[in-house]
Amino acid sequence: MTNDLISTTIVTPQNANMKKGSIIRIPATRVTRSIGHVSSKEGFVKSITEHRENVKYYSDIVSRYKGRKRKSHIAAVRRVSRPGLRIHFTHRRAPKVMGGVGIAILPTSEGLLTDREARRRKIGGEILCHVY
Repeated sequence: MTNDLISTTIVTPQNANMKKGSIIRIPATRVTRSIGHVSSKEGFVKSITEHRENVKYYSDIVSRYKGRKRKSHIAAVRRVSRPGLRIHFTHRRAPKVMGGVGIAILPTSEGLLTDREARRRKIGGEILCHVY
């Protein structure tokens, strides 16, 4: 495993989508569960289930595709804040990803939110990633 589980959580579904994989397994932590639930709520992934193997908990993320050619709903995922460089903003300066087509996932004082939800609640935070 890597030391940066957030990067693993963000990049693994994108890699699976390139290979047309349907189920992705990632270690389950509070942050990875929240990222999965936000992605599911926004329609980028189909569903999320959690299970236990021996002592560890894992989340299984089922990818979402459209059409006969199984085109992925996730075009790209870009990590913005990383362990060496944190990027924060206020609700007034919240970024719009791809003109509002994509989402920015950010941890706030009220949990993990999308950029739209943070603007609506007038909460700032750190930008984890852009999904479009």
